[in-house]
Amino acid sequence: MIAHMRSRILYALLLAIASVYGQAPPQAGRGGGTARVAPPARIVTFTAQPASIQAGQPVTLVWAAENPNATTIDQGVGRVTARGSRQVFPTATTSYTLTVTGPNNAMLTSSVTVTVSGGKAAAATAAAPVDLHVDLNGVYGFAGVRGAEPPPLKPGAEKFRIVRGPNDVRGNTTLGTDCKPLGVPQSFVTPYPFQIVQTPKLILMVFEYPNAIRFIPTDGRAHPVDPDPTWMGDSVAHWEGDTLVVDTIGFNDKTEVSGFMHTESLHVVERFRRIENGSLQYDVTVEDPNVFTRPWVLPTRTLPFRPEVDHVDEFVCETSKDYDKLFDKK
Repeated sequence: MIAHMRSRILYALLLAIASVYGQAPPQAGRGGGTARVAPPARIVTFTAQPASIQAGQPVTLVWAAENPNATTIDQGVGRVTARGSRQVFPTATTSYTLTVTGPNNAMLTSSVTVTVSGGKAAAATAAAPVDLHVDLNGVYGFAGVRGAEPPPLKPGAEKFRIVRGPNDVRGNTTLGTDCKPLGVPQSFVTPYPFQIVQTPKLILMVFEYPNAIRFIPTDGRAHPVDPDPTWMGDSVAHWEGDTLVVDTIGFNDKTEVSGFMHTESLHVVERFRRIENGSLQYDVTVEDPNVFTRPWVLPTRTLPFRPEVDHVDEFVCETSKDYDKLFDKK
């Protein structure tokens, strides 16, 4: 009886303490300890670059949030990742609001305003439909590089030069046994065809070897602020008359350029122009400030049109590794 009374008194004291401090006593977790408290969400940054434009010009929204359950941006952008960038084309002064929801139903917001100058005429011009300019659809062959004299190397950059032995399987075409993407512009050297699939706002380049794909927007967007390094890079393009100009950054450092490795600072500008017989004149400039002292303008090449081919074939890479030894057979 006395023990029972003591338990009731102790419970009453705990309730009194909870009422004074406005919270319940800490609850035990599954392991017997105090339950983990989730860290709060936080908006690190939310900016518009630039914050003042003419109607129809692009603006890049850049944001970063910590510990969010969900992250959204209004004005048609929608749900986004915790960190990233997105290009928008406001036609009038617009406020964008970043909304972050976190643990315990917490909600945070941050807004930026883009000031837009210019009348409706400018906005209408920006919204006008885009045509194909020049039809590049089709399958094309490869073209080797001859006489590609590199610019002087930066001090200490000799380590980027590739030294091949007489029996090196990679040779001058960079084909290998690993079937990894070759990057740009090296993909146009390998002896396999590639295909261009063109729409008004996007060009796809599909390389038969090793089934690599480039997505090249032609709608006026800019590169992401901080693109993740990839084998084929991040490409955007625009038209200069009848010439398609493709600008590519965001490479990893695992591919080569005409006998040299490079860093993630590689920047490639390509120019494709269709000539009378349907083939493509291909001009390319390569720049890596960590390797070369100046941009490297490679010799002009012709990528032959292949009208007899409807599409590139499937290329399947098969590994020669024996994985059986990794499994314990009983």
